[in-house]
Amino acid sequence: MSYIRKFFPLVLLPVLFAGCSSITNLTPQQQTRNATGLYPVEVALASRQQTLLWGTIQPYVVVGVDFYPMRPTSLMKNRWETLLPVPATTNAVHYKFKFDYQYNSIPERRQDSKLSPEFRLTIMDK
Repeated sequence: MSYIRKFFPLVLLPVLFAGCSSITNLTPQQQTRNATGLYPVEVALASRQQTLLWGTIQPYVVVGVDFYPMRPTSLMKNRWETLLPVPATTNAVHYKFKFDYQYNSIPERRQDSKLSPEFRLTIMDK
C-alpha cells in the first residue's frame, strides 16, 4: 500500500502536462475569387494546458510543403490570421494549421506542436 502512495503522484504527472487543445477553423469553406489572389484565413486555439506559454505560440497555415506564418488578431489572444495566396488557376486548396509552442516542464521549457485536421477552401468564380 505504501508503494502505491509513493508512486501515485508520478503516475499523475503526465496528466498535468497533457492539456486538452482544440483548433477551430474560422475560415469560410468557400470564398469568391478576387483580383489579388489572397484569401483571409483565421483560426482559434483553445487549450486547458496550464503549462502552455501563450506568448511562444507561432501558428502557420500549411499548404503542401509551404508554411505561411500567421499574426495575432487584434483584441484576441487565442486567434490568428493571414492571407493565403491561391493561384488564379486553382479552384480549391487543402490546408492545415500547425502550432509551434513552448511549455513549462521540469527542469526547463520544452517545445511541442499541434497539427489540425485538413481543411478545404473552395474558390468560386463570380
